[in-house]
Amino acid sequence: MFPNRSHTGVSKRAAFILHFSRRLFCAAIVAALFAACALLVHAAAQRGNPAARKNQPGRSAPADGRIMFESVCATCHGLDGRGGERGPNVATRAEVQQLSDTDTLRILQAGIPAAGMPPFGALGVPKLQAVMAYLRILQGGNKAASVPGDPQRGKLLFFGKAGCASCHTINGSGGFLGADLSSYASNVSIEEIRSAIIDPDKDLDPRSRTVLVTTREGRQFTGIARNEDNFSLQLQSLDGTFHLLAKSDLDHLEYQPRSLMPSDYGSVLSASELNDLVSYLIRTAQATKLTQAHGKNSKPEEEDD
Repeated sequence: MFPNRSHTGVSKRAAFILHFSRRLFCAAIVAALFAACALLVHAAAQRGNPAARKNQPGRSAPADGRIMFESVCATCHGLDGRGGERGPNVATRAEVQQLSDTDTLRILQAGIPAAGMPPFGALGVPKLQAVMAYLRILQGGNKAASVPGDPQRGKLLFFGKAGCASCHTINGSGGFLGADLSSYASNVSIEEIRSAIIDPDKDLDPRSRTVLVTTREGRQFTGIARNEDNFSLQLQSLDGTFHLLAKSDLDHLEYQPRSLMPSDYGSVLSASELNDLVSYLIRTAQATKLTQAHGKNSKPEEEDD
């Protein structure tokens, strides 16, 4: 009996020591995690602290804001601001773009607890203003200043030499075969706009492919498929006319991996003319956004004539 009691006592003491050690180990892990988080927050604050950047002269507020955004905001909103698993798109959503600087700063300071966004007021107004300056870049607010083009010359090109208006619409003026470009430039980068002009077949949306049709009667059409099912095809031809065709009446139906848009603008237009055209599209998108933000119904003016 006595040996059994002694063994039981040893077992209890060993179990107590093991349990206490586990709790101590868990506490040490939690402490280490808190310490790591503190270091990360301190490092993020140091990146936005002017005193910590004395050896980095000439950096602008947007550059500082980018560092803060990537270290604090990108976890939820993505590096490009277009949203992630935990945060919405803050770069191209119209309701976010239309927020004033005052409203945007207020949200950054107070957060949106109901949506899971914490407050960042502790970072201070200068750092939050730097983040906001970078956010405006992500939203395309600095595009017009970045393009050395003339919007007025670009407008003349759009409705003249380049022939864009034969297919595309700007604020109600132009053709209807292509997309309405009134606000197109607000959601894409300068490089994407230029690439879409000089290389329209790159990353072509399947819905924008050129369609060639020949009926059994020998009639031929070229255009874009607007609607299609197993039995019929609705085609918009180059003159803008819609044709509802039964597939049983077609002798030939072909989808070509190219756009109806001319692919020679890179040679037809000079570099300065391309800049003018891009600048016009950007200025138009900005004017359209301002009109929508103020609830106006009048036609926006891209630039005074």
